[in-house]
Amino acid sequence: MRVWSSRTSHQVQKTPTTTFYQTVSFAVLEKNPANFQPLTPLTFLERAACVHPERIAIIHGPLRRNYRDFYARTRRLASALARRGIGRGDTVSVVLPNTPAMLECHYGVPMAGAVLNTLNTRLDARVIAFSLEHSGAKVLITDREYSSVVNAALEHLAVRPLVIDYDDPEFTGSGKRLGAMEYEEFLAEGDPEFSWIPPQDEWDAIALNYTSGTTGDPKGVVYHHRGAYLLAMGNIITSSMGQHPVYLWTLPMFHCNGWCFPWSLSIVAGTHVCLRAVRAKPMYDAIADHGVTHLCGAPIVMSTLLNAPSNEKRTPRQAVRFMTAAAPPPEAVLAAMQKAGFDVTHLYGLTEVYGPAVVNEWHQDWDDLPAAEYAARKARQGVRYPVLETLDVLDPETMQPVPADGITLGEVMFRGNVVMKGYLKNPAATAKAFEGGWFHSGDLGVKYPDGYIQLKDRSKDIIISGGENISSIEVEDALYKHPAVQAAAVVAMPDEKWGETPCAFIELKPEEAVSAEDIIAWCRQHLAPFKCPRNVVFTELPKTSTGKIQKFRLREMARARP
Repeated sequence: MRVWSSRTSHQVQKTPTTTFYQTVSFAVLEKNPANFQPLTPLTFLERAACVHPERIAIIHGPLRRNYRDFYARTRRLASALARRGIGRGDTVSVVLPNTPAMLECHYGVPMAGAVLNTLNTRLDARVIAFSLEHSGAKVLITDREYSSVVNAALEHLAVRPLVIDYDDPEFTGSGKRLGAMEYEEFLAEGDPEFSWIPPQDEWDAIALNYTSGTTGDPKGVVYHHRGAYLLAMGNIITSSMGQHPVYLWTLPMFHCNGWCFPWSLSIVAGTHVCLRAVRAKPMYDAIADHGVTHLCGAPIVMSTLLNAPSNEKRTPRQAVRFMTAAAPPPEAVLAAMQKAGFDVTHLYGLTEVYGPAVVNEWHQDWDDLPAAEYAARKARQGVRYPVLETLDVLDPETMQPVPADGITLGEVMFRGNVVMKGYLKNPAATAKAFEGGWFHSGDLGVKYPDGYIQLKDRSKDIIISGGENISSIEVEDALYKHPAVQAAAVVAMPDEKWGETPCAFIELKPEEAVSAEDIIAWCRQHLAPFKCPRNVVFTELPKTSTGKIQKFRLREMARARP
């Protein structure tokens, strides 16, 4: 008979006549090339090209590119970069929409050992210049559509990177070339059989993403190969991707590297359907013509689909999985999306955790809940991704978990391999973000008895009126239930008596008309009186390129009101 002691490194063997202890040394079993390889998402494409070389990897307008050619072109890019002296730790910045070149950069740049810096295409020249200088970009690949703002950014730089222009056949507008070479010419310098070498250390940086910088200069969030590999795998599980999905690019690839989906699709040899811009008709056409199975996007993408003219709408071939982040979709929007053929999954994350790392993992028995309870479950952000080690709601002062009562407010915090390396050249911000051994999200939330979390507000967005905490998200939820409201955001407005009170900014649906009094009366039916907005402003809400409402601009507008 063999039994084990409580000390895992010792095996206890008993015989009828003797008892002895044999020490087993596990430490002598060391890592070697046969049993350990650094994790990197680059191997996903290598495998897809080997196993499914003829399968279509990319669709862009009339372009159809298979995995063999996709892989060869990324190796050309890596080779061309290497021939220009680009290697480990060098930054290659890109200003590109969702195009084949953007996908190729997600593989070719790190294959050269370099770090990919995808820049938001809607940034102004000052912020682009800051990002290029701060990152030390040695190469800039830029689409002609953005030549005006990029050229203005380059004029701010003391040291100009190598500029490569990208001429996308699907771009029909104007724009001048800024560099001495076009992207295809640059690729022609490279070797399609380039023997790229995986990173020797999976902790090596693979990507650099700049935060929005609404309160100062942007912070550079650094991703490593290990985290990108794991989050890409997590996407496959969370979004229920089987073999050969068809993914529509409505989420900008510059945003958290497209939530790592440029790497995810290669795992299952899926097809990328590229779109330069998010418009209703091209989305419906792509979904119907190419059999799209998955897409991601902010709630604004859902609004674009649902509010499209009837002559632009087309019925999908099958149910389409729609992964959305930001605020949870209102009940009416979820119902409309389901009727239109979309199955919505709510995700939550931040740039610092590679995009989404929390999912509202649905239980089938919740489908039969009463409407109000069903909507309450849908409003929760959920539980950690399978590839995230720990997610919790902690008291930021004591760093202890708050009670799982769905009431006690705390800060949402993360631990695990899909948390960033840190902020580039910003040790103070990095130390603050990781204080106490957790990544501090800055989001306030509660935890329920089943472990699911729900956001209540950003710490900077909580409204404190007369000593009472008011969740802007709670007020927004009430506003979204109004049949005339298309989008809503609530911020604090200074008030002499109460310190601050809620101010609601509302974007109405087309051809709808309601008064501020109507909105306030509606809120009184759904909220405690002290939570109701004192001011209502009807306007088009300012949004980022990813569809997130820019509350910092609304706060400025609220402060400026008489």
